[in-house]
Amino acid sequence: MMPAARQSLLDAAYTALARRPWSAVRMVDVAAAAGVSRQTLYNEFGGKDGLARALVRREADGYLAGVERALAGSADPLERLTATVEWTAAAARDSALVRAMLTGCWNERLPRPGLCTGPSCVAVPAQRRAEGSLPSPEDFVRIVRDRAVAVLAGPGATQCDGAELARSCELVARLALSCVAAPPDEGGAEDLVRGVLSRRSA
Repeated sequence: MMPAARQSLLDAAYTALARRPWSAVRMVDVAAAAGVSRQTLYNEFGGKDGLARALVRREADGYLAGVERALAGSADPLERLTATVEWTAAAARDSALVRAMLTGCWNERLPRPGLCTGPSCVAVPAQRRAEGSLPSPEDFVRIVRDRAVAVLAGPGATQCDGAELARSCELVARLALSCVAAPPDEGGAEDLVRGVLSRRSA
C-alpha cells in the first residue's frame, strides 16, 4: 500500500475515534472514509487491534516530533525547555491518545492495543514497528530527557556537567508530564522551568 493510503486510513480511524468510542468504530466505515476497500485495510493492519497499535504509535511519534521542534526552536536553553513543556501540555490537550500515553490513564473510549505475540507475519515495515512495545510514561520521561540533553549539551561539557544537565532535563520532563494533569496558566510554564533550573544551579 502506498504510504498516503496508509495515512488516510489512520486519519479516518482518528476521526472516527473523535466521534465515538473505539469499540463502536467499524473497520468497514474506516475503509470507506479513507476511500479503500475493507480488504485493503485488513491487508495493511491485520485487524482492528493492528489498526489501533498503528494509530497509537503514530500519535507517539507525532508527540516526539513536536518535542524535537520545541528543542530546536531557540538558542536559549530556558526557552527550549519551556517550549517542550508547553508543547507537551498542548499535545495532551488536543489528543486523548497522547494524554493517555503520557499519563498511563486509558479510558473505555480509547483503544489500548496489546502487544503482538510471536514473530510478526505482516509484510509492511511500518506495521511491524507498530507491533512493538509502546512507550510508557516513564519511557517518555527518559526519551524527552535524553533528547534535551543531546540538544543542550555544549561541545566542551564535562562528565559532571553532563550529569547535572541530565538531572535538570529529567526534572523538566517530569514537570512537562505534570502539566498534562494540571496545565499552567498563560506564561506559567516558563516560571516553572526557571524555578527548576534555578534550584538545580543553586
